[in-house]
Order: sequence, then C-alpha cells, then structure tokens
Amino acid sequence: MLISTWLPWPKSPSCRWLLAALLGSGPLAGCTEPTGPAATEAHPVFGPDSAWVRVAAGAHYARRGWWWQRLWGAHYRRVWAVPITAPVLRLGPAGLLPLQVGGSFQTNTLRLRTADGRVFVLRSVDKDLSRSVSTGWDRWVGSVLRDQTCAAPPYGAYVAAALAQAAGVYHTNPRLVYLLPDTALGRFRGRFRPALYLLEERPSHDQAPAPSFGGARLVTGSTQMLRTVLARPTARVAARAYLRARLLDIVVGDWSRRADQWRWAAFATAGGLEFRPIPRDRDQAFFRFDDGWLTRALSWVRPRYQSFSADAQSANVAALTVTARPLDQTVLALVPETAFRAEADSLWRYLSDSVLTQALRTIPPEVRPLLTQELLPALRARRAALPALAARYYQALQTDAVVVGTDAAERFIIQAEGPGRVRLQVWARRPARPDSLLGEQRYAVRHTRRLRVYGLGGNDQFELRGRLAPGFAVGL
Repeated sequence: MLISTWLPWPKSPSCRWLLAALLGSGPLAGCTEPTGPAATEAHPVFGPDSAWVRVAAGAHYARRGWWWQRLWGAHYRRVWAVPITAPVLRLGPAGLLPLQVGGSFQTNTLRLRTADGRVFVLRSVDKDLSRSVSTGWDRWVGSVLRDQTCAAPPYGAYVAAALAQAAGVYHTNPRLVYLLPDTALGRFRGRFRPALYLLEERPSHDQAPAPSFGGARLVTGSTQMLRTVLARPTARVAARAYLRARLLDIVVGDWSRRADQWRWAAFATAGGLEFRPIPRDRDQAFFRFDDGWLTRALSWVRPRYQSFSADAQSANVAALTVTARPLDQTVLALVPETAFRAEADSLWRYLSDSVLTQALRTIPPEVRPLLTQELLPALRARRAALPALAARYYQALQTDAVVVGTDAAERFIIQAEGPGRVRLQVWARRPARPDSLLGEQRYAVRHTRRLRVYGLGGNDQFELRGRLAPGFAVGL
C-alpha cells in the first residue's frame, strides 16, 4: 500500500502489526488478519497485547424495535451490529502527532502528522447527526437524527475507493482502525473516545509519492482551484476526469458531494495548469433511506436523499447530484452530450463483474456476505443503467444552464439554430491575433428553461444572433 512508506515504522510489535495490517505492505504484508473470539456483544473484545479488537460499529442501531424500524427504516442496522476485527491504533507508539480537530457537526475528525511531515486524517465511523441541530430541538429530534446514521453502511468508503481505483478515478485509501486514546492525544483526548475510525491520507500540498493522487506535487481545495481557474485563462479543470468521477458518484449513490468534499491535483501541461479531481469523504455512499414509512415521505420532501437501489431507472438523477451543482455548472458547462455517453460507456466497461466482486472484498470478512448480498445486485443494475443515467444527468444540467467565463477578455455568441435549438460559443479575445474557441454547447428549448452566462473581468462581449424561440430565457 502506498502510504506505508509515509509512516515511521514503530518498534513495538503490536504497533508493527497494526501498521502492516493497516497499510497492507512492509515487512508484515503477508500476515493474515488475526481471528478473535466470536463476539456477539456490543462491548469490544481485545486480542493479546490489545493489538486487535472485535467490536461492532454500532450495535445500538439494531436495538430499535419493529415499529421504529417500520417508521424510520431498517437501513443497514444489521450490518452496523455485526462485530468485526480491526487493528488497534495508539497515536504515541504509531508516531502520529495530532494537529487539529475538524469535520462536520456529525463527524469527529483529527488531522495527524508523521515524523516525516505526511498528513493523515482520522474520521469517526459512527456519526451523530443530532449535533447538527440546536440544543432546543435535541429532545425532540435528536434521537431520530442520531439513528439515521445507519442509513449508510459503515464500510462503504472501502468499496467506493476500490471502484475508483478500477475506474481510473483518484481516491483516498481509507483503512479501518480502533482508536485507543493515549497521552499523545494531548488536549484532544476528551473529544475522542475508543471507537472505530477511518484513517486515510489527507490530499494536500505535495503528493508526489501517492499514485492514487496522480503523484501530483500540488493538491489544493475547491476554493483555491476555482480562484485560479477563474483568474487565469491558462488554468483549467480536466472536465472529462471530473465527469467520470461524478458518474461514479451516481453508481454508488453518493448524494453528498459538496465542494469541500473534493480536492484537486494540479499538473503543468503544455496548455497550462490542469486540475484533476480527487473525491473524498464517502460517508454517504450506498445510502438507503426510503425503506421506512416516514423516511420515504421525507425523501419526497428532500429528494436529494436518494436511495441506493437496483431500481436505477426510477432514480431522480437531478436530485441525487444537486449538492455538487455549483461545481457541475462550472466544470461541465461546455462538455457535450457525446462526452457524457462516452464516459458512461467507458465506465460501464471498466466496472466488470470481477471488479465489483473484488471491490466488495474490501468489506470486513465478518460482514462481507451480508453486505455483498445487499450491494452487488444494485451495483450491477446501476452499471447496466449507466448510459441512461448519464443522459439524465446531462439533461439535469441543461434544464437551468449556467456558463461562467474567466477574468480574461472573452466573447460569448448565442445563436439560434433552427426550430427550438440554440448554440453558445465562448471565444478568447486575443489582441492582434484571431480569437480562439474555448468551447461550445448546444441547448434544446424543450429541455432548457433558462441560460445564464456570466462574463467576469468587465472586458467581455456578448452577441445574440438570430431569433430565439419563445420561452427560452437568456440572462447575461
């Protein structure tokens, strides 16, 4: 595993086993996972020298009664309740220095640094959605929100990473650990209890040793990427790579893809600086929400909560992809429909049955049969539906189309093309030289209600050519 070279190899035998099991390489790479006692209780059962533990990710989710599960969904309660074996992590012996806490309201996150300066992130497997509401509401809705964590499986991030590897999409490499707090936590010790966590690389700055990040010497966040792309005409996003990553989001049913869940690997190319996407934080992959009476009603009110299922043909792709809509509109605005079809066909070929089966083998063995039985049929169905899903994704972006220019001087030409069709061209204005075409897009009035074009920098030109069809709104 690539991150094994980033961690100092500790002297403690139990910690050496931990890092070998955690990283999948090094002197103990050939060792198999230890087999512990068949624990069925929620309390952790430790192995010799506390090198490993048997514990369930969330046994409390399965304690809900029949009526509760009918109202609020069965979700993945059985998966959360199965005890699994995980290596024990102590920060001190592992040589990991805590830097700062982070994460959302629901997730405990701790940023860690190794002796050689590499940065990792420790993220809690179990969440607490009740922390996202005000104190006054906790009594009424806190227990319900807390319970809905089990709408996503605790081990979906591993499957998503394996699928990304097979699909040629950059990804982090999450590993499951059981944190035993020690004095190395320092002032953060009170915040982090003994529990299962994901340990993964934090994609930032120089990632030259990391193949899963493309070996990029610069990785940055979405805000800095957008600032650079909008300010520098020679900087751009690898739109096809982003499209491929978004189609993978649809395959795994990951609806939570806001801008801070993307990092960007920067590469110098002949045409300028190119940013390639690194999706991260797969907490909501394989999300299942519509199997309770009330949760199904809530999914009608908040359609972004789309459930991962084999019924891909009825999926609301527009709602499933809405959290990343600002990024989508910026990056994919000028990507033609043919590219959506091509990427869908390519991804369909890459995600073969053997790839799906191998990805599911990353699930802990104790729960693998149960979760594979639930995920594999749906993955196959969604893979088969990829061309149709990609077409609906393209149409979702066309319904309320947005095109954003840069700070450089540009010319936007909007031209009517026969009954009910419009073409947009974006040209770079270059003094003393012919303008160069940056991209174009075509819109059908029956699909597009409105086209908004934003020219930045104050030195742009807008041209309207021909008679636009009635009902087609253009905002400049």
